[in-house]
Amino acid sequence: MQYDVRALTSEHSIVQLTVDACDESEVRRQMELRGLYAADIAPARSGLAKGLRVRSARRTRLSLTLFTQELLALLNAGLSIVECLEALLEKEGNAASSQMLSRMLDALRDGKRFSGALAEQDELFPPLYISIVRAAEDTSDLPQALSRYIAYQQRIDSVRGKLVSASIYPLILLVVGGVVSAFLIGYVVPRFAEVYQGAGRSLPWLSQVLLGWGQFVANHGKALLPIALIAAVLLFAGARRLLARGGIAYLLTRVPGIGERVRIVELSRLYLTLGMLLEGGISIVAAMDTVQGMVTADVRANLMAARQKVQSGLALSTAFDAHGLSTPISLRMLRVGERSGELGQMLTQSAAFYDGEIGRWIDRFMRMFEPLLMAAIGLIVGAIVVLLYMPIFDLAGGLT
Repeated sequence: MQYDVRALTSEHSIVQLTVDACDESEVRRQMELRGLYAADIAPARSGLAKGLRVRSARRTRLSLTLFTQELLALLNAGLSIVECLEALLEKEGNAASSQMLSRMLDALRDGKRFSGALAEQDELFPPLYISIVRAAEDTSDLPQALSRYIAYQQRIDSVRGKLVSASIYPLILLVVGGVVSAFLIGYVVPRFAEVYQGAGRSLPWLSQVLLGWGQFVANHGKALLPIALIAAVLLFAGARRLLARGGIAYLLTRVPGIGERVRIVELSRLYLTLGMLLEGGISIVAAMDTVQGMVTADVRANLMAARQKVQSGLALSTAFDAHGLSTPISLRMLRVGERSGELGQMLTQSAAFYDGEIGRWIDRFMRMFEPLLMAAIGLIVGAIVVLLYMPIFDLAGGLT
C-alpha cells in the first residue's frame, strides 16, 4: 500500500514523499532510517482527492499574521503553548479555524512538538513558518521567533501594499478607457456605418477602415458577441495562470527599465527571508532550501547553483555574486556580515535598503506613467470620434 508522507528533515525543511509500506508503523521506521521525522502520514490520494483537499484548505485559510500576533501576546503573558491554543480555541467563532486549533491541540497532547503539529497542516502553515518554529524550539526562543516572523510579514505586506496601491488607478483608467473604446467600436461605429453606407461620397482612408469594421460588426454581431466573451474568459484565465506560475514577473523582467526593478524586488524578498531564517538559528544551506519555493524559476535556478557552492565551502557573498544574486551594494554588505558574523542582520539591512529604493522608484514611475496613460487613452478615444465625424465635415463642406 502507498502512503503520502510529509516529513521534517534535520535541516528544518519539509519534504513530501510517497512510500510503499504495509502499515503506518512501517512508514515511520522507513522515515527514521532516512533520518526524517514523519509529521503526517495518510493513504495515497488520487489526483482528484488531492485537488479537493487543496480547495478545502483554501476555504479554511486563516490569517497567519493575526494568529501569530495573538499567539505571541499569550506567550508573552506567561501561558504555555497548550494554554495559548486552548484560549484561542475558546474565542474562535469560525468552525474551520476551530477544527484546525483542535487538531493542533490533539497533536500536542499526543506528545508531538509544536512544529510537528504545524507540519500536519502544511496546507495552512507554509514551510517557512514551520522551519522558524522548529528552530526556535531547539533554542527555546519561540516568542522571539514569532516576533521576527511578524516583522518579516509586515515588511512583505508593506511592499505588496505599495505595488497594489500604485496599480489601482492605472487599472481603473485602463478598464474605463477599454469600456468606452469598446462601446464606440462595437455600438457607435456600426450605427455611423449604416448612415454613411448610401452617402456615395469618397471618405478618408482611415474612416473607410473604421466604418468597414462597423459594417462587419453590424452584419455579424450575433456571431461576434459569443466569440468576444470566450476570448475575454480565455484571456482572464491565461492571466491568472501566468500570475500563479510567476509568468507575469518573468515577462516584466524582459521590459527595459522595469526588468531591473523587478529583479531588485525579488532580491529584496530573498534577502529578507534568508536574513530572518539565519537570525532564527537556521543554517544557510537549510535556509536556501526553504526559500526556493518562494522565488521565481530564474532566481530558484541561480539560488540552487549558489547553494551547491556554499555547501562546498565557498562564501555566500562570492556564490551570490557568481550567480547574479547580488548588486554592488548588497555584495559589500554581505562581505561585512561575513566578517562580523552578523550575516543574517546584513541580509535584513540589504532588504530594507532596497525596499526604500523600490518605494521611491514606484512613486516617481507612477507620477510619470499615469499622465501618459491618460493621454494615450484620450488619443485613442479622440481618434475614433474624429474619424467618425470627418465624413460629416466632408458632407457639410460639400453643401456650402
